[in-house]
Amino acid sequence: MADEIENFFGVYLLYCLNEKSKGKTYIGYTKDPNRRIKQHNKGVKSGGARKTSRRGPWEMVLIVHGFPNDITALRFEWAWQNPKTSRRLKHIAPKARTEKEYDYCIRILSEMLHVGPWNRLALSVRWLNMLYRRDFSDDKFPPMHMSICQGPVVCKKPALPNDISLLEGSKSQICVLCARICSAESLLNCLDPDCQAVTHIQCLAKRFLGSSDHIIPIDGECPACGIRVLWGDLIRRKNGCYKNLSATSR
Repeated sequence: MADEIENFFGVYLLYCLNEKSKGKTYIGYTKDPNRRIKQHNKGVKSGGARKTSRRGPWEMVLIVHGFPNDITALRFEWAWQNPKTSRRLKHIAPKARTEKEYDYCIRILSEMLHVGPWNRLALSVRWLNMLYRRDFSDDKFPPMHMSICQGPVVCKKPALPNDISLLEGSKSQICVLCARICSAESLLNCLDPDCQAVTHIQCLAKRFLGSSDHIIPIDGECPACGIRVLWGDLIRRKNGCYKNLSATSR
């Protein structure tokens, strides 16, 4: 069963299955992976990229999602495509002669997840086809606040502001930190089902960061029940994918 996720921004990796170009890869950005792979396999006239046109079929094997907006995702896409040019990735060793293009892409990705600003984001590395899965080395395993998951994903449209259930649910949502009303777009809920705490995103971020100079926190304690939670888990729940985190394999 596919995971449904709202506000989806993803950067994906394609693998070419055509015998003439088998093993070739392509990195791209999308808000709808299922539609995008169809476009790639149909060609330029259907919205596919020129680099993938008439070279398919292509398989979307991996997608990184959880970016806060399209700009952040597009910057990640560009750096992954251009590791030799990106100033953040100059430390990465170039592709070895015996190294397969696909393995090189995975090696770059594993490095990127440890480089700022991406290393503080609540990203999810999703394997869409387990036949192409690669294990990350111990020293380059994604940070603990990122998730590694598998299986298909479906992009779900966010509920409209005038949705009746949304309005009803927002009437009593008071931030436990500033005592002001939280709109549906700005609130976070505690992960403990027995805790009813609600906070503004910015209020909780400031609480978790303390005196740190960072903008995005890693973890912290719920101001109401005291359980320690990962910031990434809070954001994933807000984006509609928390229900699947318990099945995540790390």
